[in-house]
Amino acid sequence: MPECVKTMSQAEREIHLMTAQQQTTQTQVVNRAKELLADGTVARVLGWKAGELPYAPQPAYFEKEEDLEEFVYNGFCGANLSKYMIEASKLDGKTLVCLKPCDTYSFRQLMKEHRVDREKAYIIGVGCKGKLDIEKIKAQGIKGIQSIQGAERTDDADTLTIQTLYGERTCAYADVMLERCHVCKGKEHMIFDELIGESRDTKDRDRFAQVKEIEAMTPGERFAFFQKELSRCIRCNACRNVCPACSCRKCVFDSSQFDSAQKANADPFEEKMFHIIRAFHVAGRCTDCGECSRVCPQGIPLHLFNRKFIKDINEFYGEYQAGADLEPRGPLTSYVFEDVEPGIVAERG
Repeated sequence: MPECVKTMSQAEREIHLMTAQQQTTQTQVVNRAKELLADGTVARVLGWKAGELPYAPQPAYFEKEEDLEEFVYNGFCGANLSKYMIEASKLDGKTLVCLKPCDTYSFRQLMKEHRVDREKAYIIGVGCKGKLDIEKIKAQGIKGIQSIQGAERTDDADTLTIQTLYGERTCAYADVMLERCHVCKGKEHMIFDELIGESRDTKDRDRFAQVKEIEAMTPGERFAFFQKELSRCIRCNACRNVCPACSCRKCVFDSSQFDSAQKANADPFEEKMFHIIRAFHVAGRCTDCGECSRVCPQGIPLHLFNRKFIKDINEFYGEYQAGADLEPRGPLTSYVFEDVEPGIVAERG
């Protein structure tokens, strides 16, 4: 063991060794990508590169082997890259894309809708231990962040060590994961060409607990809840742009004919109209990837709209997970005599 490691404390030694393990996983992805670029199997790589801040990696294309030196993969790589494959499918040659287990549901749903070309994708399923929410870290009073250790670890992640302008802070990894990771659909990749890195189950909450709480409110309380949440909307369209299910070539909300392309709301009704129409649009197709809530600069829990529809679909038509299977048609596109009528909603207990 190197002398520098011998002089470390036990905690420091664990962080050092765990970081080294993750770097090995990251290196495996990079090395494999270089091989596939070199032999012409793929024309480009779709992954993540470091952003300006230590907790803000960005989706990126890498077209040369040397470009992959900027490739990163850590706990902050929450972006679902499946939607980028819509445009990548139109390019010459295959695109190597890195997908986490939850991302593969979105990719398969896009395949089902003929929005991506499977033959134009080389999928590396990357392991995931749960992704991190920087806002939850900041909510613990941690400011002036300079670096974060622990986000790179590949084993059971327990603690993040954060260097700030005001000294060192720590927080439990599980306490600052994205909400979607607490209701994870599982560690299995639905589709891949090869796997690199291991995943672990992070589910420790009821997927529909928040929906049930809102359902238990009176109509007035529900209206007030969403009025408060949606009043913060600035119509930046980040939720729509990141959503894999929002894949229309031209969106009605970009139409200048009805003044719906404006970025600011003229009255309180507009933000509700936008989000409710969008939720209906993706009903039965949303995989519950949580990207809408992750990218919202205002922190609006937009996933609750979609999750309400998912819960209702499960109750009315039977358990259904968008993107889990390529064969059956979705419950809202298959019509049978046993389908529930609109009035049943009012009668449900």
